[in-house]
Amino acid sequence: MFRIPAALLCAFACLACTAAPRPAGWSGTVSHVSDGDTLWVRPAAGGAPRKIRLHGIDAPELCQAHGREARDALLLQVLHRPVLVEPLQRDDYDRLLARLFVGGQDLGGLLVREGHAWSYRYRRSPGPYAREERAARSARLGLFADSQALRPYAFRRQHGPCTP
Repeated sequence: MFRIPAALLCAFACLACTAAPRPAGWSGTVSHVSDGDTLWVRPAAGGAPRKIRLHGIDAPELCQAHGREARDALLLQVLHRPVLVEPLQRDDYDRLLARLFVGGQDLGGLLVREGHAWSYRYRRSPGPYAREERAARSARLGLFADSQALRPYAFRRQHGPCTP
């Protein structure tokens, strides 16, 4: 009979205890799309729609080149469709950052892969969708067809925020 050493069992137990619990996912239906990385989801369990910022991507501002195309691509993928929401954290503006899945597909990865958003970079990290971004750049898809495309933060720094 195979025996697992007690020290190894303790190590696994400690890892399980110290791992931060992930918030439980929930399902709902997308009721509104604000821009290329922000939408509203009405929970299937009931209640008011919740504003969600897609984690890991950065889509162009609506008033910048490819901004409306990015929003329209998100609209086509999810409006009035059921989604699975995997909450991750809240950002500095108290928005819920979450991964969304539609038809079992990671929505953030899909949008980057199709050239509608950048993989969100933080410090020296290329972001969670760096591989998808490299592929979209290589294929010159969407916003990556424009060699002068500016990341949203650079656009805001040069032009200020979009006005409604």
